Amino acid sequence: MNNPRPKIKLSRALGIPLTPKSVRYFEARPYPPGEHGRGRKQESDYKLRLREKQRLRAQYNIRETQLRNAFAKAAKVEGKTGEALLVDLERRLDALVLRAGFARTIYQARQFVVHRHVLVNGRRVDRPSFRVRPGDVISIAPRSRDMVPFAEAAAGAHADGVPPYLEVRHEALVARLARLPERAEIPVICDEQLVVEHYSR
Repeated sequence: MNNPRPKIKLSRALGIPLTPKSVRYFEARPYPPGEHGRGRKQESDYKLRLREKQRLRAQYNIRETQLRNAFAKAAKVEGKTGEALLVDLERRLDALVLRAGFARTIYQARQFVVHRHVLVNGRRVDRPSFRVRPGDVISIAPRSRDMVPFAEAAAGAHADGVPPYLEVRHEALVARLARLPERAEIPVICDEQLVVEHYSR
């Protein structure tokens, strides 16, 4: 995690900055890596759909199997499958730890959950894929709050852009999922319809 270059290379390949550190690199070279990065030919429909799926996977830091399973679940929901997919992914515990401003990146949020620093309704949860329900309260374990990353979070270091479906008290390191998010509120760069088309082919 100390070496930002793999994330920067992935950011450039997918056309989106995946971490705060990658933003300035991405802005300087907003084209894919490699000697042919600037002059790519017209892309096929398959490649466009595949890249959109990879973008979604990267932004939530999930495996192919996890995304495929989430899609299968979303396909059974009434309404738009793509929106149902994003709403489901946004309910992941690691995603909400990030959105609440308790972590700088999705990678750090995942690490915090796996290392048992995060509570849901007062109980430790160490599964990043745990789905939070409306009304659930996410908090940082009392013994973890003096750690530097959480002290920074409590001071509001990552407080910008908390989405409206979360109620957050940064000084207390407590967040509540007030309701399910709407698609327009989810801060993910993705044409989810292309992801649906990729899996439906």
